[in-house]
Amino acid sequence: MSDFRSSPVRSFARIALSVGVAALATQLVGCGKKAAVDEELAAKLTQPVASVSLQAAPAAAPGSRTGEQIYTSVCGACHESGAAGAPKAGDKGAWAPRLAQGYDGLVKSAAAGKNAMPPKGGAADLTDNELKRAVAFLANKAGAGFKAPD
Repeated sequence: MSDFRSSPVRSFARIALSVGVAALATQLVGCGKKAAVDEELAAKLTQPVASVSLQAAPAAAPGSRTGEQIYTSVCGACHESGAAGAPKAGDKGAWAPRLAQGYDGLVKSAAAGKNAMPPKGGAADLTDNELKRAVAFLANKAGAGFKAPD
């Protein structure tokens, strides 16, 4: 009969025990430590499936805006409400003395600014023709018959 201490079963048991202890040791080494995370990979894997991008509407080419577009975007803020003493659009009584200056007089006044209104209504990017279109549009709302340039 062979001695158990030198038997193949005993050798296998020692090997199995050694492997088990080694496996357990590798598990315990990282115990209590934060796992290393690849932040770039984590961000890539958690990206949303869709995104929304908002863009401003394309601006009109310089010089191509109509009198109504300019009135709506620049002049209407004051001339609709009468803010800072601005004559309201369509108020024939308030506009009568201004219309008496004639079209060229109104354009000159709008270009230079008047009372609380800054030059060109604060829209420094207006071309001369755009300013003329806006003046004609606003004055015509009060009954003038001015022809705006094309």
